[in-house]
Amino acid sequence: MVDAAASPAPTDAAAPAPDARQTIALVDDDRNILTTVSIGLQAEGFATRVYSDGATALKALLENPPDLAVCDIKMPRMDGLALLQKLREKSALPVIFLTSKDEEPDEALGLALGADDYITKPFSQRLLIARIRAILRRSELVRSEVEAPPHDSQPDAIRRGRLLMDPARHAVTWDGKPVSLTVTEFLILETLALRPGVIKTRNQLMDAAYNDDVFVDDRTIDSHIKRLRRKFRAADPDFGAIETLYGAGYSFADG
Repeated sequence: MVDAAASPAPTDAAAPAPDARQTIALVDDDRNILTTVSIGLQAEGFATRVYSDGATALKALLENPPDLAVCDIKMPRMDGLALLQKLREKSALPVIFLTSKDEEPDEALGLALGADDYITKPFSQRLLIARIRAILRRSELVRSEVEAPPHDSQPDAIRRGRLLMDPARHAVTWDGKPVSLTVTEFLILETLALRPGVIKTRNQLMDAAYNDDVFVDDRTIDSHIKRLRRKFRAADPDFGAIETLYGAGYSFADG
């Protein structure tokens, strides 16, 4: 249930919003939610695309990425968790999960797999729109800029040894090779790289990566760290800049 009036269900296509600057994909098998949320987002100036199953959505999200996806967990053909797992193999697209109150284990798994946030049903559209705007502000995923290489001349660029991060473009390279990170992964790495050699606890990394009202456990942060290492090792098999101090947390080795 959402706080907007229902109207005829939209089709699995882009809704007309010629003046929208950002596009939100909605993935849910509940046609009422697709309709009401789509109407609410269009009223806020977003363009929307809607999909009623995970398999159809996955193909569309990879072929024509929106700026952010809002995805239900329980769906036919491919559930939201499977969709996210396959999406993360090829894309850092920001994802917000919609979950039911009895799906807490799924919430934790979704965050561990790389979801950027989750909202529990029934929800307020005002809350959803606020979360969407917050993630879009954090990510600044303008695709033409993300694909461009970062430059040292950028005033906010962070260089640590072979790592170069450009927050303005949400871009990361290692030895000049691009590394695609999700919003959450980027924020965790940025927190570590800003103070190389300083140990950051899991709680500190949670605070940096998530909104105050999103609760994650230690295993979620550990999962993000594992994915970060895996992505950097794809660019450099000898990557070891993210160090673990068991029982304390993580640090970035500047060298």
